[in-house]
Amino acid sequence: MKTSDIIIQALENEGVEYIFGLPGEENLDVLESIRKSDKIEIIITRHEQGAGFMAATYGRLTGKPGVCMSTLGPGATNLVTPTAYAQLGAMPMVILTGQKPIKESKQGKFQILDVVEMMQPLTKFTKQITYGKNSGAIIREAFRRSQEERPGAVHLEIPEDVAKEEVEKPHFFNVENIKIPSANKDSVLDACKMIIAAKKPLLLIGAGANRKRASEALTDFVKTLKIPFFNTQMGKGIIDERNPLYIGTAALSSNDFIHEAIENADLIINVGHDSIEKPPFIMNADDERKVIHINFFAAEINEVYFPQLNVIGDIASTIKELTSQLKDNSKKWNNDFYLKVKENVSNHLAKYEEDNRFPILPQRLVKITRDILPEDGIVTLDNGIYKIWFARNFPAYAQNTLILDNALATMGAGFPSAMMAKKLNPDKKVISVNGDGGFMMNSQELETAIRMKLDLVIIILNDNAYGMIEWKQEGEGFPKFGLEYKNPDFVKYAESFGAFGYRPTSIKDFEEILAKTLDLKGIHIIDLAVDYSLNHKILNVLLKENSKK
Repeated sequence: MKTSDIIIQALENEGVEYIFGLPGEENLDVLESIRKSDKIEIIITRHEQGAGFMAATYGRLTGKPGVCMSTLGPGATNLVTPTAYAQLGAMPMVILTGQKPIKESKQGKFQILDVVEMMQPLTKFTKQITYGKNSGAIIREAFRRSQEERPGAVHLEIPEDVAKEEVEKPHFFNVENIKIPSANKDSVLDACKMIIAAKKPLLLIGAGANRKRASEALTDFVKTLKIPFFNTQMGKGIIDERNPLYIGTAALSSNDFIHEAIENADLIINVGHDSIEKPPFIMNADDERKVIHINFFAAEINEVYFPQLNVIGDIASTIKELTSQLKDNSKKWNNDFYLKVKENVSNHLAKYEEDNRFPILPQRLVKITRDILPEDGIVTLDNGIYKIWFARNFPAYAQNTLILDNALATMGAGFPSAMMAKKLNPDKKVISVNGDGGFMMNSQELETAIRMKLDLVIIILNDNAYGMIEWKQEGEGFPKFGLEYKNPDFVKYAESFGAFGYRPTSIKDFEEILAKTLDLKGIHIIDLAVDYSLNHKILNVLLKENSKK
């Protein structure tokens, strides 16, 4: 059996369904082995970034590593950003890259880079397969490392001559699911003591709690103990945000209306968050507020985050044990202050939700999207200023219904992530919201989406500029400079790929188009003019003034 056949059978053994990628001549043996597989589908993308973002999103939504592949050199370098995206976002992903023959090569150093070394700081594990007999074991170890908490990216390089190598009696390894140990009983009891001693505890939910068992345990924790909660951007929907004890989402690190609650808490129970995601609050050395860190791994101490207690182990088990231990204290805490903050937050967020000026305000966009989308519908976001508005204003009713990245926060990932979300959830409505800048970074994947026969609505927020940076530029007091460009005609652009294009001219027009396209087959692109003129006034001026009161 060829090494390439062993590799693909090992991937089948791991339960791999798809490989996303753009092969080259160095991958031809692997490609042929995929062709012969009746369990793995290869999805060819138009750029390696698209493949990597799709694989990372597969890992994020399923908990199983997504797999992507590229050739050597420039193909591998194009996977650097998706690799960092998966690694920082704790998304399990396995990257396979090709390489020239390592035992005998007649092409000198043409296209040769040390890809294994390049991937070293970006992955949990990177290795070149140099001996076909070992390939099964290396695949098993790569998948184990990728899924092990904290999940992330791993990389394997497959030289062309090793892929051709014949191997006798290949060994395939059993896939062992490792059960994460429960937290130490003493640390759980210490957490109970701190929570009981607190007068105004507040629960924070981060991306690490985005597991089904953890979601159920946290929902029961809040229901039983009546402790108010807020979440990070990547923690949205882990508890249904229609819950009356939901205070809001920390979309900014400080000064937002929700921070009145955060600053007045005497204890924050931090579940599943780590400081790779943009901090939802800042700790200070003279701060009397205590923090309990509950996660699969210990807190990495830095100047903005240094919790007083770590409770390390399976999150769901920890939360269930805390609920059991504390259930008799469920009426101990007075939430009147937090409920007033919630009312204040809600009033501020609702201010422009019904404003029908056009071009559309982001607040109005969020409200329309939430009203039209079914409860289980999915919104994926690229990266831009609109992400803050969705994080603050969009109530997520379930896990993975608002998919955004707040770790690497790279542009260009939103559209491929929407494609993967739809592929995995064909019966759910999916809307991909992108800025015009981010969309154009991987817009070539429109062809891939159409070839995959996906039904998807894509909203492009069109302001002919890098609006997020313009907002930052204005906040620094600088004049507008160096951030404007001209977009193509997105309606004609869509049609050139075989998609459908729309350009609303009013709020009513947009509402009708969005409602209609969600029920249609195919790819539908809505070129939506957006008005960001209030960003500075609200997110820079008003919030700072409010924080001084």
